[in-house]
Amino acid sequence: MDSFQQRKKDILSRKDKSSIGEWDKKIFKLCNKINSLENFYTTSSCSGRIILMLDENKKSFGLFLKNYHDKVSFGKLKKDLKEIIKKNKKIKFKLEPCIIHIACKTLDDAKFILDLANNSGWKNPSIISLGKNPIVELNGTERIEFPISDGKNILVDDKFLKIVLKKANEKLENGWKKIGIFEKSLK
Repeated sequence: MDSFQQRKKDILSRKDKSSIGEWDKKIFKLCNKINSLENFYTTSSCSGRIILMLDENKKSFGLFLKNYHDKVSFGKLKKDLKEIIKKNKKIKFKLEPCIIHIACKTLDDAKFILDLANNSGWKNPSIISLGKNPIVELNGTERIEFPISDGKNILVDDKFLKIVLKKANEKLENGWKKIGIFEKSLK
């Protein structure tokens, strides 16, 4: 077994360290397909998520207060917001796009992934590491972020929140479509 295959085996046998503790269902098939190919494996992935989180600039334990990996209803979001606001913390609403990191055996393999990603609708796929093996990052552009609570009050009215939530749910779906297109393009 060459060193790439050994690293692949080691990485794929590790316990999932994600916040949900398991493969994200919307990107699972794509990751399996990539990992079944000889010259590639995934190192991390997320199909996109809506988050209610502490409005802080530093990463810390307990930063994410609610984490949704699927579309969210207005009723659910409003209920969760009312619960969180009781904690008197500044909160922000955030939509993070889909992201996937793919280790490639060679630079030619990385170029192959970059070309497929460009043709599948991903904007600005890039090589983020040239260490032992190139790592390609596919990062969606579907983002939304704004303060939603000053610690005592919800800063936006229901009408605005409904509009933003509708847009966030649409952006999640757009990311899932790109995941599907990219998956179909892999052979």
